[in-house]
This record gives sequence, structure tokens and C-alpha cells, in this order.
Amino acid sequence: MKTIILAAGRGERMQPLTDTTPKPLLKAGKKRLIEYTIDALVQAGLRDIVINHAHLGAQFPATLGDGKRYGARIQYSDEHEGRLETAGGIINALPLLGEDPFLVVNGDIWTDYPFAQLAEKTLTNTQRCHLVLVTNPEHNPKGDFALSSGLLSDTGSEKYTYSGVGLYHPALFANLPAKPMPLKPILMKAIELNQAYGEIYQGQWSDIGTVSRLNALSEQLSH
Repeated sequence: MKTIILAAGRGERMQPLTDTTPKPLLKAGKKRLIEYTIDALVQAGLRDIVINHAHLGAQFPATLGDGKRYGARIQYSDEHEGRLETAGGIINALPLLGEDPFLVVNGDIWTDYPFAQLAEKTLTNTQRCHLVLVTNPEHNPKGDFALSSGLLSDTGSEKYTYSGVGLYHPALFANLPAKPMPLKPILMKAIELNQAYGEIYQGQWSDIGTVSRLNALSEQLSH
């Protein structure tokens, strides 16, 4: 199974750090953010990785190379500063991802989620995605999706936050152009058709969207 790590964001809330370094290449503790994800994927047996990039994109292959030193095989999807947003970036990378379901992981998160568990799941003909949800952090108190009998819902008294980790079928993006496009409307359509599933993860997870969160993660990892 292949994985795409989404790493094309501008990281405006983390300026001035991201003026010279893409957010996933910022260090937290001894490693860059994206290296924690690569190492976890490899440990789970998920060695075929695609990384999309735009902002300061040349730094990714220059820093990570072909992935050999991580035990991975890394390919790159260059958006040429196109800023295609989440769905557009995935669609642009589909030729590298193939026809089978693939993992999507945001490049600016840190988690101890067991990726092998997600890779073992099978999407049926009526399932287009399986998202990992987490307890709502302070910066997203209202959450994103509810969960009922494994099905995602946009309604419900208790919503959870999308972690940025999910299993997707390429059919979810069938016939959509590689242009700037957010992911949520596509997920909402899948929810309407009862094609979107999920799970709640209670382990460690951090969305590194600000300098203070990056510093907090560095402090956590130092211990």
C-alpha cells in the first residue's frame, strides 16, 4: 500500500520559521516533523511514500532524497507553487498512487497512531474512505465529524476532529480535475452516500499549526 504525505502547505501561522523552511521540515526534538511520520510508516511496513510539495518544494528531495536512508521509497509530486489545497494535491498525485486504496497523512502532525492497523483495513465497493478521528483539541473545539456505527456524519451531538490520517479509495476522486480544491466537500458527498467511515483514536496526536505547538512537541519529545 502506498502513502501520500501532504506537505505543500504554506504554513503562514508559523512565520517567520516557514519563510525559509517548509513546515514539515521543521525540527521537533531531534528529527524533522516529516521524519517522524516516515519512520512510523516504515516501521509499519509502509515503505512506498509519495510527498507532495509546493512552498520551498525543492528542499524536500534535497533533504529526504529517495528515502533509502529511512528504509523507504520516496517519490515526489511537485505542484510548482500551485497550492492545489488538500484534494487538488491528492488528485495531482494519483498517477503516482495507483489504482488501489492508499493512506493519506498530513505532513504537519505528530502521532503514535499504529499505521499498520489502518493499512490492514479493506475498503469495500461501497466504502470510499476511512478517517481517523481524535478528541477535539483546544484549537478545534467543535470538531469536524460525528461517528455512528462506524459511519461518518456531519450531524450529531458529539463531533470529533479529523486527525489528518485516513485511508482513501482513488474512486473518491474519480473524474475530478487537478485544480485547487478543498477536501471537505468531497468528504461531505461521500457522507451523503454513506460511503465514508471512520474510527476514534485515543492515543497521542498533535497538529503542529503554530510555533507554540511546535515548541510544546519538542519539549514532550525531549522527555
